[in-house]
Formats: sequence, structure tokens, C-alpha cells
Amino acid sequence: MKIAILGASGNVGTRLVAEALRRGHQVTAVARRADNQADTAQLTHIAADITDPSLPAKLRGHDAIISSIHFTQASSDDLLALVRASGVKRYLVVGGAGSLEVAPGKLLVDGADFPAIYLDEARAGKNFLDVLRGISDLDWTFLSPSALFIAGERTEHFRIGADTLLVAADGKSWVSFEDYAIAMLDEIEKPAHIRQRFTVGY
Repeated sequence: MKIAILGASGNVGTRLVAEALRRGHQVTAVARRADNQADTAQLTHIAADITDPSLPAKLRGHDAIISSIHFTQASSDDLLALVRASGVKRYLVVGGAGSLEVAPGKLLVDGADFPAIYLDEARAGKNFLDVLRGISDLDWTFLSPSALFIAGERTEHFRIGADTLLVAADGKSWVSFEDYAIAMLDEIEKPAHIRQRFTVGY
């Protein structure tokens, strides 16, 4: 498949690029700053902001677009305008854990102990998900990680959930960037959550 990754130079974006290449897909890596890595037959780099008027044409013909951009760094209007202008229907979003439920009707982000440093990003992510839930012209998917989202190992052993935060037997809620990337690429190859949010964790 031909997959475009927005925010390809970030912690999650680099793992998504690596996982897609590992599986033999053609990847277009989009980031604000040009990557020093040379283009290959399988990997193309584009240095551009999502509001660059030339970007939609460069994304045309892709099978899927993944957005791995912080919600406080790009508006939902700009991202959705870009995807729609590209003509690509399959749109996947690297989400956050804040919008996951920890109890019926109670979101993680609303907890008293939610870290203040992540509040703006978490609330912006919830708002983005709310916008997506009102959209029917794109085949979108929003993938939320667990509460702790860090560099780790590619284990291929994880659980999939829906709208509730996944917590392991030891009380820890976490997932590695590497295993998250597996879950995202699995969803592209075998869609199971069209116009839905799902989550991944141990």
C-alpha cells in the first residue's frame, strides 16, 4: 500500500514509518523539517507544513493518511481540509489516552490527578475525536494509546480495547511506541474500526 504519515519525524511518527517499511509498504514521510535520510524506492520525504497549498496534490493517490501531529500544533479544520483536498478517504489519527473512560461517563482527562502539563493536549485530542465522530465522508479511525506512552520494545503482544482505558494486572496502563505502530498498521491492512476509536495497551 501507499501510506502517507504526517508528523513522521516525531516519536510515534518514526515508529510508524519503520513499521510500514518493515511490512513492505511505500511510505511518504511528511514533516516540517527535511529528513537527512535519502529517498528510496520505498520511502519519500516531504518537508512541508500541513497548510502548504502544494501538499494535497503530493498526497493524492495514497491508500491511507496517518496523522501523528500533536493536537495543540494543528487544528482539526486544517488537517481535515488537507485530507479532503487530497482525495484520500482512509484517515487514521494518533490519538491520546485522555478521552478514554476510566469509569462509566468519566474520562481520564477529567480526573483530579491528571498531569496538568498534558491537559491542553488531552482536551484538544478529545475535541478532535468529537469532530471526527460527526464526519461521514472519510473512513477515519482514532487510535488511543494507554496512559503511559513511551519508547520500548516491539513485542507484538498487546490488547485491543474500545473506549475504556486498558489497565494491566499490575495496575499499570502503558504501551510502547513500537507496539502501538503495529496496532496502527494492522488496522490499515485489515480495517476493523472504520469511523471508530479504539485503544491499545498491555
